Amino acid sequence: MTKNELIEKLNDIEWEDFEVKAAQGGLPKSSWATVSAFSNTSGGWLIFGISERGNQFEILGVSNPAKLEHDFLNTLNGEKFNAKIRVDSYKYDFNGRTVLGFYVPISKGKPIYFNALSNTYVRSGGGDRKATKEEIEAMYRDQAFGTKTSEIAINTNRKSLNDRSLSRYRDYMSRFNPNVSYNRYDEDEFLDKLRIIESEQCTYGGLLMFGKRECIEKYFPDFRVDLLEVPGSSYKDAKSRYSFRLDDYDNLWEYYFECFVRLKQTIDIDFTLTAEGFGQELSPGLEAIREALVNMLMHADYFSPSHSRIRIFNNHIDFYASSPEIMGKFWLRQVSQLMIQGCFYHFE
Repeated sequence: MTKNELIEKLNDIEWEDFEVKAAQGGLPKSSWATVSAFSNTSGGWLIFGISERGNQFEILGVSNPAKLEHDFLNTLNGEKFNAKIRVDSYKYDFNGRTVLGFYVPISKGKPIYFNALSNTYVRSGGGDRKATKEEIEAMYRDQAFGTKTSEIAINTNRKSLNDRSLSRYRDYMSRFNPNVSYNRYDEDEFLDKLRIIESEQCTYGGLLMFGKRECIEKYFPDFRVDLLEVPGSSYKDAKSRYSFRLDDYDNLWEYYFECFVRLKQTIDIDFTLTAEGFGQELSPGLEAIREALVNMLMHADYFSPSHSRIRIFNNHIDFYASSPEIMGKFWLRQVSQLMIQGCFYHFE
């Protein structure tokens, strides 16, 4: 982060990934909670030498930058935390006052805590709070989630998959990503290469993606994506709890399309044809919506008792998934653009 970017950040209202501390008397004890929270949520910037009072910020600088940096980095690589934490360090000069900045990345070894497991923190609403027991358990599952979805769902087989979903997926990919080698495979090879089925049984990932609902519910009893349209800008001013609620669908592929249909209605769309004659909808908002939806469906912890949910208000849309990586809200203007084509190849 450059000096100008730091100044812009101080004028920003979104502080999920940014924390300032005066650090006039050395390293603040609250720093360790912030390091834990950034490591366990989505990473973030920890800045020493700036005080915050309400919405006002004062650049104080730190009295001994070299010692503070040394002490901070040594603590992160010492015995205080349950894992070594590597950070990027930056130094800024404001008229002779030195401000130190450290970027703490998200950890692959969550939960990250100091002194004891009870000191596990997450970011919430621009601040640090202790993680709940359920959130800590989800973090442990998240460590192995990439391999967990590749594990076999015992007593499943090809008949556990929804034929319509599988056919719809293959048709979609052949039209919108025609050069991918998967399109040339017969069904058995397709299911094997994408690790939907292994040893004649479905993987958890394959089952979630294309399975029949009654089969999925044997392993994920509360499987659903909860989408509500709320007639107001908040629950407080809404005339009713909701004006629309999404029905239950078989699997993630079916949920994706049904959710996208409802979300599209909230976005202004320009329509054109590609050179191949396919319809193409152009809208930064639509692409942002699509990325938020894909991230929510792909990265949610389906082994958790909580479930993914979407709330469509009059002036914003909230996405929530039970995953430490994307915990919280995706506001439209914060989401970068990503095309859906090919994303599901990385589901497992």
